[in-house]
Amino acid sequence: MEIRKSQLGDVPRIMEIYAHARRFMAEHGNPNQWGPTNWPPEWLIIRDIHQGRSYVCEDDAGRVVGTFSYAFGPDIEPMYREIADGEWLSDAPYGVVHRIASDGSMRGVGTYCLNWAFAQCGHLRIDTHGDNTVMRHLLAKLGFAHVGTIHVEEDDYPRLAYEKF
Repeated sequence: MEIRKSQLGDVPRIMEIYAHARRFMAEHGNPNQWGPTNWPPEWLIIRDIHQGRSYVCEDDAGRVVGTFSYAFGPDIEPMYREIADGEWLSDAPYGVVHRIASDGSMRGVGTYCLNWAFAQCGHLRIDTHGDNTVMRHLLAKLGFAHVGTIHVEEDDYPRLAYEKF
């Protein structure tokens, strides 16, 4: 597998992957994370591409099998300024991963993407819906600590905050 920055020509494939991810989450007890709002919208993916934050994961044949948003810097995610029921492990600059998804065609895509992101910065934060047991299991397996609860703009469901440092 290989990670590269997304290009505008990848948008249709990225949107297919998100459609698959919404179906997968609904089938596995997590219909509310992205389903009701048809999240993420195409305009957000295009903005991420223009900002250099959108990435795709390609299999060995060059087919896009996963996607995510990644950024790094001090206080890079404004929604992470307020955390309830806990605290972040470090105030140092950190990377953040959002909207990670795969097309389900091969195992290990999520692990590969998260390991890549962590290797870029050595300090990574991520959040997920409480019903997303698949992602919660993956984060625990990769050594992320559950550190509290944050809230996002796109809906009223709290998110579980994780950090690896």
